[in-house]
Amino acid sequence: MPIGRRRRLDRSVREKGVAPEPEVRDREQTTTTGPYDVLDVPADSVARIDLGTLRIPPVAGGDLRLDVNKAGKIISATLRHQGSAMQVGAFAAPRQGGIWADVRAEILATLTTQGGSGEESDGEFGTELAAQLAMKQGPQPARFIGVDGPRWFLRALITGPAATDEGAAEAFEQVLRKIVVVRGTDPMPVREQLPLRLPADPRESPAVDDAGDDIQDDTEEAN
Repeated sequence: MPIGRRRRLDRSVREKGVAPEPEVRDREQTTTTGPYDVLDVPADSVARIDLGTLRIPPVAGGDLRLDVNKAGKIISATLRHQGSAMQVGAFAAPRQGGIWADVRAEILATLTTQGGSGEESDGEFGTELAAQLAMKQGPQPARFIGVDGPRWFLRALITGPAATDEGAAEAFEQVLRKIVVVRGTDPMPVREQLPLRLPADPRESPAVDDAGDDIQDDTEEAN
């Protein structure tokens, strides 16, 4: 994915948001291997479930569920496959520079505060976090992946055997690489979550789950 130089964001930038993008824009990089911005998606035959700002292909032999908070808002989508899960969500980002480096540091701080741990590692999508979550049933392995796109940030959290088993993770990595992000041109505060919705076609509607006790990070601004 095209990644710009990171820059630190002050509070005024977060509060003011980001100005709309022109519908036709110059790109620093014209090719990508995915995840894709909606303007970069190839003319492929991949079937994707349209959740509004995210278009997600199903994982073969698994299922897709939508995570809903207590207010009834869809906050993420979770793919489940052979005892593992990958939760994905997208957020607004600045026009220039990504936020993944800052988000990683915040996740590490949160992990430590909650009694867990983590360390940076090189993965299929660049720098990621190999973590141990402090859960009631004991430490659980997890893998945090972040992708900085044009005015959006995509985060994935893999748990279960796929967090440490490369073979088990392959199915999730293939799905993540084929996800399409539809940021839109409306101004949004940096780190605000891109809203998700149920598919227009009821036959594609995933099951809906109450959000569990997954680790909370600082990707989204506190309300």
